[in-house]
Formats: sequence, C-alpha cells, structure tokens
Amino acid sequence: MKVLVLGAGQLARMMALEALPLNIDVEAFDVRSDQIIHPLSQQVLGEGLQQALREADVVTAEFEHIPLSVLEPCQQSGKFFPGSTAILAGGDRRREKALLQQAEVSTAAFCLVKNRADFDAAITSLGLPLVLKSALEGYDGKGQWRIKSPEQADDVWADIAQFLKQSSKKINQGIVAEQFIPFDYEVSLVGARANDGQVKWYPLTENHHVNGVLSVSLARAQHPLQAKAEQMFNAIAEQLNYVGVLAIEFFVVGDTLLVNEIAPRVHNSGHWTQQGSDSSQFANHIRAVCGLPLGETNLQRPTLMVNILGIDQLPENLLAIPELHLHWYGKTARPGRKMGHINLSAEAPAQLKQRFAQLIKLLPAEHFPELETMLPRIADI
Repeated sequence: MKVLVLGAGQLARMMALEALPLNIDVEAFDVRSDQIIHPLSQQVLGEGLQQALREADVVTAEFEHIPLSVLEPCQQSGKFFPGSTAILAGGDRRREKALLQQAEVSTAAFCLVKNRADFDAAITSLGLPLVLKSALEGYDGKGQWRIKSPEQADDVWADIAQFLKQSSKKINQGIVAEQFIPFDYEVSLVGARANDGQVKWYPLTENHHVNGVLSVSLARAQHPLQAKAEQMFNAIAEQLNYVGVLAIEFFVVGDTLLVNEIAPRVHNSGHWTQQGSDSSQFANHIRAVCGLPLGETNLQRPTLMVNILGIDQLPENLLAIPELHLHWYGKTARPGRKMGHINLSAEAPAQLKQRFAQLIKLLPAEHFPELETMLPRIADI
C-alpha cells in the first residue's frame, strides 16, 4: 500500500518512519514545488499532483494551509482522509468557528471583523482585553493581536488594516475577534478515529507555550477533564465524519474546557506518544487512513516532550540521561524554526521530574526559556 502525504515536512517524515514496519510506503507531495519527495531521503521521485494521485492508494495531509487547486482533485479521488472539509476547517478560523458551533462544543465568544466598524463593534460586544487572529495563515503566534485598553485600538487597527491590505492580493483573508479567556492552563487531546467510527484517545496533554510557540508537552495520566474532552472530540469528529488523527487544543478554566483550535492532523503536542504510548499518533494516523485497526493509546510511562527551536546542535551528554530520545528533523537552522524534539520518560513522576531537572541544566537557557515552570506540574501527574 502507498500513502501520499500533502506536505513534505517533519510530520510526513515521522509518518513514514511508523509506516515502514507495517509494509506501507509513504511519499510526500510538496505543494510549493509540485514535486513528489521521499520524506526520509528527500529524494525527488517525480513531479505533478496527478501522477502522485494515480500511484497512491491513500492520500492524507500533514498541514492545513493547502491550496484549493490541490485539495479539490485529492477530494475527487475518493482516497483523501480526513478530507477537504476537515483540512479547510483547520486552516480557516472562520470555518473552524462555524464547525464548533455546529458540533455544539464550547469555545470563546467571538465575532468576525471585516472593517473598522466590525472592529469597534467587537470591542463593545466582547469587551477588553480582546484577542484578534487572522483567519488564514496564522500559526505559532503569528497573525495575532491583543488589545488591553481602548488607547491601543487605533494602533492595533492600523496594523490589522495594513495586514489585510497586503493579504487581499493573495487570499481571502479575514480577522476573528475572540473574547480573552483568563485560563488556568492549556491542554490538548489527540485522538484517532477509524473509518468504521472506532475512536481511541491519548491522555490529555498539558502544554506550555513561549511567545505563542509550544515549548513543553506533558502527558497527564488521569486528568479530571479527560472524559469531557473525549465527548467534545467525538462531537467534532462525528460532525466531520473524520478519519485519522485529530488534535484539539483547549483552555482549562476551573472545571470547564473551551476549545481554542483544532488541528486535522498529527500534532506537535502528541510527539510524546512516540515513547510514551504503545502506538504513537503517527502509527495510528497511518492505521486509520489505511483502514487498519487502531493501536493502543494509553500512557505506558510518564513522558514529556521538549521542542527544539532554531538550533541544530545540542550537548551530546544529554543522551546519557536514561530514557531520553532525541528526534532531529534534518532541517537547516533559522531562528524560531522547529528543528526537532526531545522525548523524556521515566518509571514514575518523581523520577521524570528529576530527569527533567537534569535535562534543563544541560540545555542552553537562551534557546529553552521557561522550562522550569513545568517542573512543579510533573508532581501532579
């Protein structure tokens, strides 16, 4: 069997690694160059979407920002999972909000902003502070604005207006204004849904972000909101008739969950599953889209993940830490770029906390800020 992944980045690479033991070949289609690429060797295997579709048994995606000119023939092929509706919802906050309303799951109050009048109305109806996000092409903290006081409104709108003017030449850009949520912390739920409707969920994962980019993900063995998160996952997945791995990011506010955003694909916060679960998110995505039974998703041992951003070298002695696994993506370094990740496991939370403290001492602080803030959270898992 051959799987074609739309996108040729690290997620396609990790899917390919998990597909090999299942005797499934994975190829990647680079939507920017129109080339078919081997996701591990980066060898160019061919060119053109139609050739790639003819040769593939299954088509899936590693990211949401895919042109309609690519999505439409993939959908028409009948081979595409989770399908264009899910991908479009994950890539456009306007569609995403409509989906959440249809699925009747809780999210922050919001309104759409097309002009200054809408902007002013959003401030009046939603109140301050207010978060504004680009509908398209916003990720890892990009395309976002925050207003804390009325005095900031003119400057923020001027910036947004310029952003919209520049974007309008390329895409149908828009702005979603959201009520600011004073959340306790952020979690995500990664789950897999098979084509027969079977669903398996991984444990809720607590996430810590720095400047809008994920820094640390910590798997939670028994979170009190796990069942509620699973119910919300099911509502969204059923609305989409979803097949594959889906990730949902939540704000935790007391004993309430509010959906922040969805990702119709394998997700950065689920990388810990490579070492912390019997079947990783990548293995289960391949299983789901290929019509195979799903693997087990329970937490096998306490595990966390640390993102590596902007650098391509780390001290070699960190590999001496027991149950530490280093995953490089083979990229050229540039500031802020996701270059790899570290998975760290242990037999008990106390041991994981001790090993994480040891790891923090070995990592360059300027590239790994605020890691210490997660140490107290490990005692609670």
